Amino acid sequence: MFRFSTIKDYHIALQNGQTTCVEAVRFYIDTIKRDAHLNAWLSVYEEEALSLASQLDDSRKPGEPLAPLHGVVIGLKDVILYKDHPVSAASAILKDYTAIYDATATLRLKEAGAIIIGRQNCDEFAMGSTNEHSAYGAVKNPIDTTRVPGGSSGGSAVAVQADHCMISLGSDTGGSVRQPADFCGIIGLKPSYGRISRYGLIAYASSFDQIGIFAKNIEDIALTLQIIAGDDAFDSTVSPEPVPDYTTELQNTLTAPQRIAYFKEALDHPGLDPAIKASTEAFIKKLTEQGYIVEPIDFELLEYVVPTYYILTTAEASSNLSRFDGVRFGHRSKLHFEDLNALYKASRSEGFGKEVQRRIMLGSFVLSAGYFDAYFTKAQQVRAMLHTQTAAIFQQYSAIISPTVPSPAFKIGEMQNDQVAMFLADIYTVFANLVGIPAISVPLFQHPNGMPFGLQIMTSQFDEVSLLRLSKQFMELV
Repeated sequence: MFRFSTIKDYHIALQNGQTTCVEAVRFYIDTIKRDAHLNAWLSVYEEEALSLASQLDDSRKPGEPLAPLHGVVIGLKDVILYKDHPVSAASAILKDYTAIYDATATLRLKEAGAIIIGRQNCDEFAMGSTNEHSAYGAVKNPIDTTRVPGGSSGGSAVAVQADHCMISLGSDTGGSVRQPADFCGIIGLKPSYGRISRYGLIAYASSFDQIGIFAKNIEDIALTLQIIAGDDAFDSTVSPEPVPDYTTELQNTLTAPQRIAYFKEALDHPGLDPAIKASTEAFIKKLTEQGYIVEPIDFELLEYVVPTYYILTTAEASSNLSRFDGVRFGHRSKLHFEDLNALYKASRSEGFGKEVQRRIMLGSFVLSAGYFDAYFTKAQQVRAMLHTQTAAIFQQYSAIISPTVPSPAFKIGEMQNDQVAMFLADIYTVFANLVGIPAISVPLFQHPNGMPFGLQIMTSQFDEVSLLRLSKQFMELV
């Protein structure tokens, strides 16, 4: 029976004739069908994937090197465009829409030999922390189906955790890759802002959004990042900095003692689960025993990161989603209206779910003439202060660590009536998006209730090399 461990081992098995791409695709299609109750997938491209797998099998020649992602089975979150395939951002307003071009990340996957097996369920327009806000129903956590998988990239995390594919691409605006990775017990990377092109990524908040990667090992994260990162003429916000050979760099061990910081306010926060706090403190002690220099630092701005994040992201969302009005894009109400504004209202009310409507209204409010300076301008000022303080921290420390989220995966429906508590659950993850630094959640711990949870590691902007090395070393300590 087909088994997957790493892309490297998979390629060795292909070259030795121990397996085939067709066998791999059939295995994943079977597991997706077996776990249909998890609701992780919105489309599965069975015939297309099998056809491509057969072509790849026929193309292999003994002794010839394989393309970096030859036959690697990958799923895409339903916000990443794949030409001639459906994409809806898990929203009724984009139901039946078909992508007319490839996202740059998708194109680079295809050029590297990957097999795109399907699109994955998510929170509508990537807005949510539970994957309950999808027009196509909630996604369930495969470890405990009474619990949420996290969001917004919940379907993508579930797909990797439950062996539905080898790698998933999600998107991370404020923790939407790291938080579901934490809840599902896998690895979730959010690269630096600008490291991966956003061309072909349906926007939530353009100055925050970044495509991220889910996998079960650091080596596969590094290889996938190496393939999809880099300059792109279609995205003016992407960095022109050369992309390191992450796979090779990962093998180079960090020799000098690493100075690592953690925010005292993060571990002392009243909303932090006691078991998560205890495990994090115990791991910090283990790091010091291993020769790492781990020190607490004051970060008084921590209490401002969540309100700053939600003011700025909802403002950007209200602007980005204005195009979906039933005339230019999206669902159009079938009711008859003589007034254009009435048509807009009806189409958007029918097409957008409650969470998206709530964030659009909040964004419109903070951008309104009477409140722009009081909210949006102040939030931008706080963001600038965060940038300054973060740069100062990384002059002294190589990384910052924290819990990924303040609690393990909660029950489905548990947070639906407490939006403030839901927003505060993002307290540790939104910081990295506000300042544009890379961050990763690595699965190191298990809660007394049986659910996994992870540790978040952050490094300075575009220093994914150190981030990946530290992640690998930390995982080897457990």
